[in-house]
Amino acid sequence: MCGLVVASGGGGGSSRGRASVVAVALLLPLAFLAFSPPGLAGGPLRLATFQCDVTPPLGEPIYSSYQPLATVEHPLLAKGVVLEDGGRRYVLCALDWCEVCNGTHLLFREKMAQAAGTDPARVAVQTVHQHTAPMGDREAMELLEGIDASPPHPRPAFFDAVARRLATAVAEARGRLEPFDRVGTGQAKVERVASSRRVKDEQGRILVRWSRCIDPHLRAMPEGKVDPWLKTITLARGEAPLVRLHYYATHPQSFYGDPRASYDFPGMAREALQAEEGVFQIYFNGCGGDITAGKYNDGSREARAGLAARLLAGMRAAAQATRFEPARSIRWRTTLLALRPRSDPGYTEEDYRRRMLNPKLNPSVRIYRGAMALAFLARRHVPFQLSSMALGRACVLHLPGEAMIDFQLYAQHMAPDRFVAVAAYGDCACGYLCTEEAFREGGYEPTDSFVTPDSEKALKSAIRQLLGVQEPQFGRGAAVTAQPPRLERLSGPAEGPWPIELESFVFCRQGESRSCCAIGERS
Repeated sequence: MCGLVVASGGGGGSSRGRASVVAVALLLPLAFLAFSPPGLAGGPLRLATFQCDVTPPLGEPIYSSYQPLATVEHPLLAKGVVLEDGGRRYVLCALDWCEVCNGTHLLFREKMAQAAGTDPARVAVQTVHQHTAPMGDREAMELLEGIDASPPHPRPAFFDAVARRLATAVAEARGRLEPFDRVGTGQAKVERVASSRRVKDEQGRILVRWSRCIDPHLRAMPEGKVDPWLKTITLARGEAPLVRLHYYATHPQSFYGDPRASYDFPGMAREALQAEEGVFQIYFNGCGGDITAGKYNDGSREARAGLAARLLAGMRAAAQATRFEPARSIRWRTTLLALRPRSDPGYTEEDYRRRMLNPKLNPSVRIYRGAMALAFLARRHVPFQLSSMALGRACVLHLPGEAMIDFQLYAQHMAPDRFVAVAAYGDCACGYLCTEEAFREGGYEPTDSFVTPDSEKALKSAIRQLLGVQEPQFGRGAAVTAQPPRLERLSGPAEGPWPIELESFVFCRQGESRSCCAIGERS
């Protein structure tokens, strides 16, 4: 299943930046995938796990301080699984990086797809979002390469090296695929880890409870809206589990700002359980855009150890609660999400460029709210590619950006009879994905969003498509049934100085006018 979901609001300035051959690379494969059956008969379900080190070399500037990397406390890992259903292959991968955006995200998917013998549309790459890890956005870093007094930033060549490592790991895994015949689902509540970053004072104003919080008043306030459940999907052969996939929503940092590489408390819990069970473990971050550990974390090593221990307890409990069913076939859905860039004061191309060029600003501000914002604006005509994988009653959504917890809860609400797990932090070029209510209330998250408030409606529509469910009826009007997309060709070359002239292709849902498909976005 594939379609295009478009945010309908206005906005978006012009940008002369690099806009992407990514458009055709993303969209043309989907023209064929949209109508293909969920699986091919004639072969067993098979899998192979893979892992590689994606730690930057010492001396490479690292997020969030962009100081040269001085210490590797933990190796940053890419962990994933190659799945095969009747000859058709899929790849799921979680990286211990802060973010991967734009062409870097596509590069990783393309290289892994080539190594697996599949299409990039069948590869899902998410980050765990640690803040002691790289920010991967080649287009943004290339913008910085061309300016005077550039802030310290990762070299684009490092992203190429990582792409080669990922491809090598996937190719090796492809050579040792083994059968699996059961899928298990289990969940458990995680105690005293996740808390809302958006807390309100007595007047209803939004206060910010950061991941590291030493304010006793903020720490004493309620947890707020979270999803306390850690969900685990286990793939097994007979009684033997082969891999566990864990899904939990929270910002994963206990500390940040020093030149250290660390997979922080989620990686500590993940690797501890793997050593304990002898079963390969992969951890995905859910819609944790507005969720932190701030209520329970003061930035000390003792607090981090406690967070890791409680997350590990949740993983153990979810594994123990697992109930199995036969694994018969994989259903993979794809859709495209177009989000419009903001153009209100502070969010124009001129604003972004001014920040990027200002040597007096913090490097993180110059990079994220300058170069990375410009890189998003330049690729505004390229939609985000979303996917979902269903196996038995389990269904996993692969979403972009730093989505607020509301979207995870919405997905679960829309399919209450299924085991819905969410992996966010895919292509993070759009920044925060917030609700319209959050934009009205204010606070940190909408400040760091590069897209218009109507992104909520667009993302929820995409979630329904990935789940294969109908739009709910609110007030007057009948529910809308998702319809097969039609491929419409828009005249005009793709933006950017490319060696060949390219034409833009977009997916329109039936009944939508062509004008609705003016695509724009930013993570």
